[in-house]
Amino acid sequence: MWQRPPTVSPAVTIRRVPAAWGASHAVFVRQPDDGPVELRFFTSAGELPACGHGTIAALAALAEQAGAEERFEITLRTGERVFDGWCEPDGRRFTAAFDPGPVEHREPTAAERALMSAALGFEPELRVAGIGRERVLASVPERAALAALRPDMDRLRDACDHFGFLGVYGYSRPSPEGALAARMFAPSIGVPEDIANANSTACLAAYLGAAISVDMGASLGSPATITATGRDGGVQVGGRSVAAR
Repeated sequence: MWQRPPTVSPAVTIRRVPAAWGASHAVFVRQPDDGPVELRFFTSAGELPACGHGTIAALAALAEQAGAEERFEITLRTGERVFDGWCEPDGRRFTAAFDPGPVEHREPTAAERALMSAALGFEPELRVAGIGRERVLASVPERAALAALRPDMDRLRDACDHFGFLGVYGYSRPSPEGALAARMFAPSIGVPEDIANANSTACLAAYLGAAISVDMGASLGSPATITATGRDGGVQVGGRSVAAR
């Protein structure tokens, strides 16, 4: 969801917005007289430096507000980063994408691997990746196993807090065409499970060095599909959204 208040409210008040609207995240949009459009992201637990699906929603809302009938392009700012995004309208549906920035990834340490595996209840193949804040990518053999995944949320929150991780992005092995499913668990930021997580999808695309199409949200009754391409050292991530009233 998105909101555009005339001024930025105190953080404690802003943190109430996601719950009030029944959303995991809220993106606040500020349009200065000149310069990039500014975005800030909040969950009930506080502010985030970036939010991929929030950016996609903001692009759709900005395109709708501008009355765009063709491809809409705009420059955005989140924190100190300035980047371009685009959106193509189709009635009340919008396809949007942007460059989330450079992705860094690494092998987890032995301590990280032990605590995260204990929280997940099994020992998956793990990778630490980040666009700004690090998160853990956990490979699950197949979609059925991913759907059955039930992390220990208290242990997961403690482990993420200890290492400073955003959360765990569990994903099934991609098909030859790059299709897979994923679930994002982030109790440390007040989101036990996220309906969609574009930046983590971008992290996975960068790690795999491929174009992927990721199904998320089915376990929460809100299915979503995110696309991302990670090739030649760059990443682009996007998805479709529907304007609601």
